[in-house]
Amino acid sequence: MELPWLGRHCSERVCRQLDFLPLKCDACGELFCKDHIRYDDHRCNSAYKKNVQVPVCPLCNAPIPVQKGEVPDIVVGAHMDKDCKYNPAQQKIFTNKCLKPGCKRKEMMKVVCEQCGGNFCIKHRHPLDHDCKASGHPISKAG
Repeated sequence: MELPWLGRHCSERVCRQLDFLPLKCDACGELFCKDHIRYDDHRCNSAYKKNVQVPVCPLCNAPIPVQKGEVPDIVVGAHMDKDCKYNPAQQKIFTNKCLKPGCKRKEMMKVVCEQCGGNFCIKHRHPLDHDCKASGHPISKAG
């Protein structure tokens, strides 16, 4: 070897490859080749210092604290079983109420009358169907 002082050996015991551009692990500080730089690849004991993730409940969107050594899936599952504030009965899917007197229908999307600007259901969307009180005449006689 012509330049024996160049490069370093990979710190992974099974590898020990001579690498001229070794990578330093930001958690444990040891040098590794490109194949062993990931925390899982060299079984890094200090990965918990850098690999911090806070899972979020898929139902209530609350962050769930996970302690060292706990499996995030199990902690989130326990939260969903006990502490989750999600209530499917409170979900408001259809919030656009029809303004026609006596109609109780709600639509997912707003259906606005171009003449009076009121929000109506599909059945009462045309000006003649909701007795439009706009200043102009109805555009169409659909009904």
